[in-house]
Amino acid sequence: MRQKIGRSRPRNAFYAQSGGVSAVINASACGVIETVRKHKAVFGKLYAGRHGIIGALTEDLVDTGKESAAAIRALRHTPGGAFGSARYKLAGIDQNRAEYTRLIEVFKAHDIGYFFYNGGNDSMDTAHKVSEIGRILGYPLTCIGVPKTVDNDLPITDCCPGFGSAAKYVAVATREAALDVASMARTSTKVFVLEVMGRHAGWIAAAAGLAGSVAGDAPQVILFPEIAFQADKFLAKVKSSVERYGYCVVVVSEGVRDAGGKFLAEAGTKDAFGHAQLGGVGPLVAEMTRSALGYKFHWAVADYLQRSARHIASAVDVEQAYAVGRAAVEFAVAGKNAVLPVIVRKSEKPYRWTIGEAPLAAIANKEKKVPRNFISADGFGITAACRRYLSPLIGGEDHPPYRDGLPEYTRMRGIAVPRKLKKPFVI
Repeated sequence: MRQKIGRSRPRNAFYAQSGGVSAVINASACGVIETVRKHKAVFGKLYAGRHGIIGALTEDLVDTGKESAAAIRALRHTPGGAFGSARYKLAGIDQNRAEYTRLIEVFKAHDIGYFFYNGGNDSMDTAHKVSEIGRILGYPLTCIGVPKTVDNDLPITDCCPGFGSAAKYVAVATREAALDVASMARTSTKVFVLEVMGRHAGWIAAAAGLAGSVAGDAPQVILFPEIAFQADKFLAKVKSSVERYGYCVVVVSEGVRDAGGKFLAEAGTKDAFGHAQLGGVGPLVAEMTRSALGYKFHWAVADYLQRSARHIASAVDVEQAYAVGRAAVEFAVAGKNAVLPVIVRKSEKPYRWTIGEAPLAAIANKEKKVPRNFISADGFGITAACRRYLSPLIGGEDHPPYRDGLPEYTRMRGIAVPRKLKKPFVI
């Protein structure tokens, strides 16, 4: 969508990070900030929300102009969310108009005419709603999404920034752990279970399949949210793997469900986005193998490690994360609104990609799951088609600088912007 943007004077911009962060979300921030700085005729100051959209609601803004060029450049190799993120879902405009009115009040007070929101499905829903309320209230506001999610479940885009690095970490961890287990399996552990992220889509679990290169290589079992869990079939697969190879490595997505659609590890609580809180499916299926088959086991939960491992990031992922940040700003300069940049695959060998665009409305609250033809016939592995899709996304290394044996990361000064509104907003 295009709109006419007045060029009589530059207007300020707002950038925020949302939802679970990743090893490369700061590379997108770097792309946004560096590109804004190149367009001084369009943009005045660029503010960042401290802890995402909460920073906008509470008028807790960071002046990115106070950060040095070197510090911003170092964001490209720094994991986490440099300005803080939040899991905070705005309700519908009709349900809580006060929140949207408050956002516009803050934007108006600070002459913010551009809104860059860096996140996943729920975040794109927020960005779309903010673009709508700007139109409804008659406040000129350009809203551009910046895609991010380690879950790789945004539709339209070929892949999601953050996923490639998480996938690389899980594939490497699976391969290395498998060598350890295989070494000890004759007299010790025979089953190793690795729990990975993926509430509804098993992309990260699928990436573990890249660890194996020939039949029989670990992981011998992958449990996907897309395939209903059947204990008897799972145990039979583990048993046959141990009998044939001496050991079995299982990678299980946190979102695995039973035939009735219930999460195996649902804790009975909800997160800030209203999603069921999950936890503990790894030890659950590991104990299942001990109870039924008597095998000694170990389990691990990758948890935050898989999404924060910048030291082993995919070079492709870093480049794409920066590119979508840069493109988001270029879209705004071109007069586009309520859209986000997406990654378009041009070829697989060699891997070539470019940046396209999609409307926020087409991304918001929609999920892309692993297609059935990417999962093996027995439901426990990946196919050649899946391997062709995944392999380029973990390509290349982009190591951060090291000092005294440890990666050297940057921190923002985080200079606060003086508040202009007298009335505080309570979250």
